[in-house]
Amino acid sequence: MEYTPENITHLGPDDIFVFGSNLMGSHCGGAARVALKRFGAVMGQGVGIQGQSYAIPTMQGGVETIKPYVDDFIKLAREWDQNTFYVTRIGCGIAGFTDEEIAPLFDEAYDLYNVRLPKSFADIIERDRKKQ
Repeated sequence: MEYTPENITHLGPDDIFVFGSNLMGSHCGGAARVALKRFGAVMGQGVGIQGQSYAIPTMQGGVETIKPYVDDFIKLAREWDQNTFYVTRIGCGIAGFTDEEIAPLFDEAYDLYNVRLPKSFADIIERDRKKQ
């Protein structure tokens, strides 16, 4: 299994950088700032595809408020199967969530061949699946 590298500095032409944002699209710190500076994120756009990046808002409430946005991302990843999506540890920096809280949201993405998850997310999903 391939994982999202911890420090992404460049992407191939069909690669997309998936980052945590806020609904206002103020991409001022963390992975959002990287997306803005390197991968075409648009200041003021807090959700969805923009350049070679995809924003998932994480700062508007609890984990339950993030899930619908992750579900929308997974739907897009299934449809855009020619692209490879590199999911960063969304919500686990400035937003203050833990990997344990966010990783399960990506359970359906784990099986998609074109989605790369952080190793920490994949490890949690694998562990949780073994418990079932």
